[in-house]
Amino acid sequence: MGLILETPRLILRNWRDDDRDLFREINRDAKVMEFFPFRRSAEEADGLMQRARAMIEETGLGLYALELKQDAEPIGFCGLSKAGLFPVLPEETMEIGWRLATRFWGNGYITEAAGALVQFGFKAKGLSEIVAFAVEANRRSTAVMERIGMHRDADGDFDHPRVPDSHPHLKRHVLYRISRPD
Repeated sequence: MGLILETPRLILRNWRDDDRDLFREINRDAKVMEFFPFRRSAEEADGLMQRARAMIEETGLGLYALELKQDAEPIGFCGLSKAGLFPVLPEETMEIGWRLATRFWGNGYITEAAGALVQFGFKAKGLSEIVAFAVEANRRSTAVMERIGMHRDADGDFDHPRVPDSHPHLKRHVLYRISRPD
């Protein structure tokens, strides 16, 4: 499965081998990973990219490569996948998530891709709800959530179970939701 979706400026597609450098870059960049407790080595990033590629091939869902239409340059990812945070969230919970190389920040690419993916999730994949979550201080991500029509569920805020106690400032996550009727 190659092409997933197109927006006015972007192509969302599966990963290719020639995307490896960009994928490594975004997973080691201190600014991109500011709200994560670790950076990934090249080998760890390669493994994650392979898992993302396989998931997209198998299910049609996952962390899709974002590519600029104008020059076919990969810039990051945006995708839909199971949140994988049971029992914090029900097993079937679908999450939208993203990362973008810093040189592409401030152009609205993630808002464009995420908005299109929400519609894709509801219309093409039959989802009834999509969630997103982030460290509360991550205003760049929560602002995207709000711009694409998601609403904060303060009662659903949680301490992320995979964030180690050595990073207490990254444990608390805010939860946003959007449902098909929204």
